[in-house]
Amino acid sequence: MTVTDKQPSEGLASLIGSPVKELVEAYGEPDRKDPSAYGYEWWIYNEKLDSYMQAGIQNGKVVTIYAVGRELDISPFKTDQSIEDIYRSTILETEIVVNAQEGTYRFELSEEDLNIRPLIQLGDIFAQLSIDKFTGSLFSVRFLDKKTLISHRPYELVYRGDLNDPKDPDENDWRPIERGSEKQIFDITNIFRMKFDLTPLRWDEEVAEVAYGHSKDMSENDYFAHDSPVFGDLSKRLKHGDIHFQTAGENIAAEYIDGPAAVEGWLNSENHRKALLEKDFTLIGVGVYKKQYTQNFIKPTEL
Repeated sequence: MTVTDKQPSEGLASLIGSPVKELVEAYGEPDRKDPSAYGYEWWIYNEKLDSYMQAGIQNGKVVTIYAVGRELDISPFKTDQSIEDIYRSTILETEIVVNAQEGTYRFELSEEDLNIRPLIQLGDIFAQLSIDKFTGSLFSVRFLDKKTLISHRPYELVYRGDLNDPKDPDENDWRPIERGSEKQIFDITNIFRMKFDLTPLRWDEEVAEVAYGHSKDMSENDYFAHDSPVFGDLSKRLKHGDIHFQTAGENIAAEYIDGPAAVEGWLNSENHRKALLEKDFTLIGVGVYKKQYTQNFIKPTEL
């Protein structure tokens, strides 16, 4: 496999920039639609987690696709492809220059970026890879057009021209975005567990309410920690929610561009990864407040 400087003519990457009808012809109608914070609408395909993907639709066109299901065609890459193979097939650049109508934008990638989330140009589109550093293999790929990449700003950015920041959602618009992110995190967490032959977690709405409360508390009281100055640690918060458990765990994150990016951050952090892959946990609740992310795991008390 050799990565070229042209947009692939097959697979998911070929759909970037295409009318939405081509997506529907290839994959059917989505199982769910979620709003995003970037102006596009996520079309969620999650009936089968082995073919899980999210397609971002804006103005009737596909502007981004996030693909993590192992049965998907992510040409010119392959699911679980080794980082060594990726290095052999393409030259990874520390700087990517994007020329757009509004200006010139230079993304600067750190050494860590190159190792776990390199950015590769494929003609007029881009592929952002997510590497599992513990296995050295490709976990997911996100294909994007120029405008979407610039709006996400996932790396250090130097620019000349207009930045055109995406408009922040209104307060009334945030909750639907957050709810979508919560369910996306839930699905992607289970996809990650399935890679290691672990039982998928079940969603628990009461646990999710506790997680949401913690994300909101961190945002409103300007802190980032597992212990709340007001509501205490996870154990106290679960007990306050009248949730009975034998064991519990928690992952928190902040300022990731969206839910999928938050999961990718957790899976590359040793302690967070342990929670994601704990075999004793059976229930999960996820709470997202704007760009604060919390997931709570429990093994409930047997009654």
